[in-house]
Amino acid sequence: MVELETRELEYFVAVADELHFGRAAARLSIAQPALSKAIRRIETRLGVALFLRSSRHVELTPAGEALQEHGRHALNAVAAAVRSARRAVDTQAHLRLVLKPGGDAGLLSGILAEYAHQPDARRVDILFSGPADRTDFLLDGRADVGLLYVPFDDLDGLDHETLHAEERVAIVPSAHRLAGLASVRMADLEGETLPRWKGVPGGDGTGPEVADVVQLLQMIKVSRMIGVLPRSLVEPLPPGLVGVPVSDAPPSRLVLAWNEQDRRPLLASFVAAALRVPPGMGGLVGADAAGVSLTSGGGGV
Repeated sequence: MVELETRELEYFVAVADELHFGRAAARLSIAQPALSKAIRRIETRLGVALFLRSSRHVELTPAGEALQEHGRHALNAVAAAVRSARRAVDTQAHLRLVLKPGGDAGLLSGILAEYAHQPDARRVDILFSGPADRTDFLLDGRADVGLLYVPFDDLDGLDHETLHAEERVAIVPSAHRLAGLASVRMADLEGETLPRWKGVPGGDGTGPEVADVVQLLQMIKVSRMIGVLPRSLVEPLPPGLVGVPVSDAPPSRLVLAWNEQDRRPLLASFVAAALRVPPGMGGLVGADAAGVSLTSGGGGV
């Protein structure tokens, strides 16, 4: 059986993510020649080419794409195992919850209040993440539980419970051709420019890249694009913008998610408390709320 060390996987994943040996070497804090030699050793040991290289371009082969996907999961699993082992002997461990700013559909303060009544309640550290990494936070153990949006976030490797379902709305300038309609269908949006989300591969967007909802709304306001988002993420809308329901868009679901391998009673207690909270119980808590700390874990929404 061919074996790769964790460090070798880290080298490969860095190059696969960056598709540039220089940037990957800088990310890893090693010399570029050493990184190139390490990748060649991995390819020799596996007996396959992982990258197609030219003087100006690097791309993944099919074998490289497969190793990138499974290699990242393997690295996440190792990191999660280390964190879980350390937490297992920490009787004062905090519960860490990850979400995007404003991504609680008005439920978070109610969930925290309900959880605070549990006899085994612990302090809850709230982590704010970027647009694409909440799943990674849960898989690699940086967070214990998260608020994710379906179908936007990847639930592979996670267990989850739905907390809230809501319609999606098209966000357009007030002078846009669709602004005065009571509702639209997805077909009505054909030809419109949609955003590309920073750090999120794939998707249907062809417009400028945006890092969060604040940037998106600004770009919509100057008529560079439109957006289709869960209503709770964008309301109240700033002046000059209108939200039009998209009648045939699948509902967006806010889910409470956690690593499917995590069976701790501490986590089960939090999930049970969250499921007892009805919609509309209040928005994001302030930083001075008892038993809660707020931390930035990444970029914007």
